[in-house]
Amino acid sequence: MEKLYHYLWKTGIRGNDFVDVDGHRIEVIDPGIHNQDSGPDFFNSKLKINGIEWIGNVEIHEKASDWFRHGHSTDPAYDNVILHVVAVSDKRVSRHDGSLIPQIELTFPEKFFNTYASLAEGKDFVKCGAMLRNLPQLNKTDWLESLAIERMQHKASKVREIFDLNQGDWEQTCFIMLARGLGFGLNGDPFELLAKSIPLKILHHHSDNLFQIEALLFGQAGMLDSSLHIFDDYYQGLCREYYFLARKYGLRPLSPGIWKYSRTRPQNFPHRRIAFLAFSAYGGFSLFTKILEAASQIDKLMETFSLRAEGYWKSHYAFDTETVNAPSELSRSSCRLLIINVGVPLIYSYAASVGRLELGEQAVALLLQLPAEVNSIVKQWQNLGFEAQDASRSQALIHLRKEYCDKNKCIYCRFGHHFLRKSALREE
Repeated sequence: MEKLYHYLWKTGIRGNDFVDVDGHRIEVIDPGIHNQDSGPDFFNSKLKINGIEWIGNVEIHEKASDWFRHGHSTDPAYDNVILHVVAVSDKRVSRHDGSLIPQIELTFPEKFFNTYASLAEGKDFVKCGAMLRNLPQLNKTDWLESLAIERMQHKASKVREIFDLNQGDWEQTCFIMLARGLGFGLNGDPFELLAKSIPLKILHHHSDNLFQIEALLFGQAGMLDSSLHIFDDYYQGLCREYYFLARKYGLRPLSPGIWKYSRTRPQNFPHRRIAFLAFSAYGGFSLFTKILEAASQIDKLMETFSLRAEGYWKSHYAFDTETVNAPSELSRSSCRLLIINVGVPLIYSYAASVGRLELGEQAVALLLQLPAEVNSIVKQWQNLGFEAQDASRSQALIHLRKEYCDKNKCIYCRFGHHFLRKSALREE
C-alpha cells in the first residue's frame, strides 16, 4: 500500500498545497526524485514551508509510527528529511538534534480507493477493461504511440546486451537475434541458448557444407543421439559428423528437454526452425550486413529473411517423420515477424550506437509500413475496441500487456493514471 502513497506524492494528483499537523502551510514546488534504494523515499524535494523555501528529502509511511519501526530514528541518513508524509498521524518524529520534522496527512477519497482496488484485484487480462470504453481517444493514441517507442527501446537494449557480450560483433549479435526470432515466442529462449552455444566463427569454417552446419546445430541442440532407434541415413550421418566436430571444437550439447512442442503445428517444430537457421549460415553468415543494405525497403527485407529448408527438410517435419506437405520456405507472415522482432531492433540499436538518426527513423518507419501482427494479445485488445492498423500499434499493445498489465503496473500506466486521477480529485 505504501507504493500507492508514493504514487500520490509523485504525481501530485491530490494537489500541491497542504497544511501540516501543526497548522503550517506546505507548498510542493517539486516532489523530488523517487528513490528505489535504501534511504529516504524522495531526494531533492523542493518545498515552501510557511513561505520559506526548503530543499531536502521526503519520507512516506502509512503510519507515522513506522518511522520508528523501520529504524529511521537511529539512522543519520534521515536527518535531512524536511517532510514526513503519512496516511495516519499517530506519532510525531524528530531529527537527532530534537527538531520536529513537519508532517502532513495524505488522504484520498473512497472513490479513489475503490478504483485502485478494482485495478489491483481485477481478474481479466486488462484490469481496467470495463473502464476503457469511456477513455478519450486522444488518451489512447498518445499512450500507444509512446508505448511503441518504449517497445523499440526495450528490444534495442536486449540487442545491446547481446552485442556487449559478444565484444562488439554485429554479425554474431544478429545470429543470436535471428535464432531467438525463429523460436517465435514458444522456443525463443532455447533458440537463443543454441546460438550462444556455438561461436559463429566455427560455422564460418564449414560455411560451404550445409550438412556439417546442420550437424553442428542439431548436435548443439541436444537432438542427436545415435543410440535412439532412428535409422535413416541422414540422422545417423549427422550423429557421426557431430561426434567428430564436437570433439574437434570442444563443444557440449544443450539438454534436449529445453525444447517445447505443445500447441505447436508440425511445420513449426524446432527441427525445421533449426534447419532454417542452418541455411542462414550456409555460404557464410552476413545477415546483418544485408539488413542494413535493405533497411528502408520492405520488399528487400522480405527477401533477406526468406530462409529455405534444403534436402532432407523439404520432406520432413522432424527426424524420421516424413511428409509430402512440408513448406520449403518460411511463410510471408513469418518473414514479417522476423523483420519486426529481429531486423527493426537491430537497425534501431545500430543507429543509436553510431549516431545515425536517419537510420533510426527508418526503423520506426518500417513498423508503420508493416501490417499488424495477428496473435491472441492483439485480438484481446481488439475486443476492447483497440484496433491495430500496423505493426507499430500491435507492438505497442503487446508491450502494454506484457510490461504493464501482466506485471500489475497499473499506477505506472497512463490509462491507470487517468482513472486514478479522476477518482482522486478533491470534491469542490
